[in-house]
Amino acid sequence: MQRGVLTLAATAAALALWSVAAAADPVAIPANIFLPTQGGGQYLAKDLLLGGKVYNADGKIIGDIEDLILNSNNQIEGVVMGTGGFAGFGEKHVAVLLSALQIKNEDGKITISLPQATKEVLDALEPFQRVSPPKSLLDRAIEKAHELTDKGSVTAKDAYDKAKEEAGPALEKAREQAKETYEQVRKDAGPALEKAREQAKETYEEIKKKAGPTLEKAKEAAKDAYGKAREAVETMPKTGPATPGEAPVAPESKPAAPPEKTPDAP
Repeated sequence: MQRGVLTLAATAAALALWSVAAAADPVAIPANIFLPTQGGGQYLAKDLLLGGKVYNADGKIIGDIEDLILNSNNQIEGVVMGTGGFAGFGEKHVAVLLSALQIKNEDGKITISLPQATKEVLDALEPFQRVSPPKSLLDRAIEKAHELTDKGSVTAKDAYDKAKEEAGPALEKAREQAKETYEQVRKDAGPALEKAREQAKETYEEIKKKAGPTLEKAKEAAKDAYGKAREAVETMPKTGPATPGEAPVAPESKPAAPPEKTPDAP
């Protein structure tokens, strides 16, 4: 019962916190900074370029786009494409100007092709040279850890303190409602508990009443058996010493008769 009341109080508190957050003052969004939706002439790099398969003039896949090359004005100038190899091993990276790629959207399916990239051309190309080495997996993991820490710690404490402060009256009201509910349930359950006690008492008395003659008869039988056993023990003949240390009495025996005389030999 108490567990159910506590659950009710916790639910009420959660609803109070949600209502407080929903009623918070709206935040002013700076103008000309964020893009609310994707425009008709815009595309997302992950949907179109990054990871996209590149086809040659014969319609065969010659590689996939793994990275983008930006200029000093943050405009895309080209892409880095992985070619050859198997399952990532022995793969060669080559760079291609973005303007050289033919991007088509036919019936909602986007295809990227590079007709000039024949097998001979790709084999003859030198691998793309980076100015700085790529980030290692460890560097990326550290950056991700810092990102998660910063995102979680910047506003979590402030939001918690504010919600706790604003939800104070709601929590107090929830506690009072939970207390009233508990008292009401306890009050309603009182007669039922008392009735259960009375029924249990009546059942016990009824069983005791029915079992009374049987118990009395068993007592009398046990008493008679005990008396008979005691009487039998008292009437038994004594075969041992009456008191400790007394030697047992040997039974009386008649003296042996003298041997009969025999006639002398001639």
